[in-house]
Amino acid sequence: KEKKMQMGDTKHFCPVSLKENFILYPGLREHAAKYREKIYYFSTSECRDKFLKNPEEYVAHNEPIQAPPLRVCLLGTHGAGKTTCARQIANKVGIFHIQFEEYLQQLILPKTKKKVVPRFDEELDEDYNKMPVNELSLEDFSPRMTETETSREQLKLTAVEEAIKANLMDNQALPPEVLDNIVLDWWKKEPFRSTGFILDGFPRTVGEARYLSERELCPDVVVSIEVEKSDVLDRLFPPRLKQWKEKQCKKKENRKKVKDLKEKIRV
Repeated sequence: KEKKMQMGDTKHFCPVSLKENFILYPGLREHAAKYREKIYYFSTSECRDKFLKNPEEYVAHNEPIQAPPLRVCLLGTHGAGKTTCARQIANKVGIFHIQFEEYLQQLILPKTKKKVVPRFDEELDEDYNKMPVNELSLEDFSPRMTETETSREQLKLTAVEEAIKANLMDNQALPPEVLDNIVLDWWKKEPFRSTGFILDGFPRTVGEARYLSERELCPDVVVSIEVEKSDVLDRLFPPRLKQWKEKQCKKKENRKKVKDLKEKIRV
């Protein structure tokens, strides 16, 4: 029976969501209405009522209604190759590539001055790691520490930035009001609105997926990359091991420099 019905210009998608938010939101049969012998489905009863008040605003006239651009969510575990695939797809299709965690890093980088890493992956740097050891003396040590502490105090993070940092360090959930400042723009503002995007690494949790649903932010495609744990280990372990060895060598060199410096000052 549905196949024989003559659907409206937007088929089974809500014409109100398409017109007002430029989003293809699937309509529901219980929120259907008939206009000019055509059936229209709506996402909510409120959208249906809005359509019935002024249907001419939401139907096609001289030209077909323009569909929104491609919006893709690419999911997968860390090390699955999401970013590599996303870049290739974005270049081929001609849409923006948004790496979610990298985007979060860029928002707080002006104040943190370096990338925030997960707490389990963080190594505390000794103070002498950052000091020009060859020119250091005991008199210089205390004032330099004071200057460093002062500069840190000046770079206080806002509540939004603190939430982003907590998410990157401790995997704490981002509140909806923080996501509103980030995610809504990709669906509703230019140049993303008319060009489209592939969102790499979002949503990451059930809460973030629920957020998209509540805000009626519908991706056209969701791709999940499934890989074996052994493949991820083979890809991530060698560079991590190399990085760890380099850090250990650097620490060893710095300890030797500090030891020599203390001996020189003692003499």
